Amino acid sequence: MFIAKVIGTVWATIKDKNLNGFKIQIIQPLNSKQEKIGNPIIAVDTIGAGPGELVMYITAREAVIPMGVKEAPVDASIVGIIEKIDLYK
Repeated sequence: MFIAKVIGTVWATIKDKNLNGFKIQIIQPLNSKQEKIGNPIIAVDTIGAGPGELVMYITAREAVIPMGVKEAPVDASIVGIIEKIDLYK
């Protein structure tokens, strides 16, 4: 799992039928110190995250699992909303 911040929403009038009912978000990957890493990516929101929220996401083939469908054109899925991160030394 990875950490990201929701920075936008993608609106699509036509999309794959397996994506119907799911919001598509733009997320900015972050490191454990909540610093930006890499470029923003597109992720299917399976939990109802909103703008500015810190989220957990998964990538690759496993990204389809939380959607409850056999196949979908998905590379990343939001699977959790982060309330707090504690780092210990």
